[in-house]
Amino acid sequence: MSTVVPTAPRFLVVLALLALYLVWGSTYLATKVALGVWPPFLLSAMRFLLAGALMYGAVRLSGAAAPSRQDWLRAAVVGLCLPLFGNGGTTFAQQYIPSGMAALLVATVPMFLALLGWASGLAPRPNGKVLLGLALGMGGLGLLMSTRSTAPVLLPGHPLLGTVSVLLASLMWSVGSLYSRQKPIGGSPFLGVGMQMLCGGAFLLVAGLLHGEAATFQVSHVPLKVWGAFAYLVTFGSFVAFSAYIWLLRVVEPALAGTYAFVNPVVAVLLGWALAGETLNTGMLGGAALIVVAVALVVLGGRQPTRPVQE
Repeated sequence: MSTVVPTAPRFLVVLALLALYLVWGSTYLATKVALGVWPPFLLSAMRFLLAGALMYGAVRLSGAAAPSRQDWLRAAVVGLCLPLFGNGGTTFAQQYIPSGMAALLVATVPMFLALLGWASGLAPRPNGKVLLGLALGMGGLGLLMSTRSTAPVLLPGHPLLGTVSVLLASLMWSVGSLYSRQKPIGGSPFLGVGMQMLCGGAFLLVAGLLHGEAATFQVSHVPLKVWGAFAYLVTFGSFVAFSAYIWLLRVVEPALAGTYAFVNPVVAVLLGWALAGETLNTGMLGGAALIVVAVALVVLGGRQPTRPVQE
C-alpha cells in the first residue's frame, strides 16, 4: 500500500514560504540591532529559551505525551549543533562582519549538507550539478573572504574571525540537521523543536556565562528599540519561522522548503543596505551571485525522484 503525502492549500504553502524568506532573511538585521546592547550568547540563549518554553508548553498543554529520556538526549545533541554552534556562532560573528555577509556565508549550509550526506552514506554521490554548485560556492566564498567591507560593525578589524565563525556555524548546523533526520524525536514534531530550543538555549546560557557576558550586561540599559528587535527574534525568528519550516517539510518537497537558503541572503543584503548603511561593492555582489547560483544548483541537483512508500 502506498502512503500519500498530505496536500495543503497553495495559499498556505505560499504564506509559509514567505515567512521563511522574509522572517529568516530579516533576522540578521534584527540581530545586528539587538547586538548593540545584548552580548551575543546571552541574546541567543534568551531567544531560544523563551521560544522553546512557549512551544514546548503549548504542545504539552494541547495533550502531547511527555518525552522520554532518549528524546531529551537527542534534543540535546541537536540543541548543541543548531542553536549553540549554528545560531550562537552566527550571532557571535555578526560583531565582526556585516549582517548581509553573514547571511551569504550561511547560504553554504546546503553545500555542507550535500558533502556530509554523501560522506556519511545518508545521501547519494553528488551529481554534475551538485559538483558544479560546490565549485561555484567555493569561488563565491573566496570572493567574499577577499572583500573588505566599509560597513559599520561593532568590533572592526577582525573580519576573518567573523567569516570563520559563520562557516563553522554552518558546518555544525548541517551536522545537527543530518543527525535530527536520522534520530527523530518521538511524538509531535513541534514538541521536538521546543525541546531542541530549550536544550540549545541552556547551552547558550552556559556559554554566555563562561564568556563573562553576565558581568557586562544590564537589562535596565536595554532601550525600547532593542527590546523590539529581541521580541521579533523570539516570536517571529524562532517561533513562527521554525514552525512554518517544520510544517513545510511535511507537505512539500524538501527542495522547495530549502529554498530559503538562497532567498535569505538576498533579503538580508538588501535590508542591510537599505536600513543599516551596509555597503554593496563589486566583490560582495560577485560573491553573492556565485553563492546563490551554487546553492540553487546543489538544491536542484540533489532532488530525487519521488517514489511511493510501500507498507
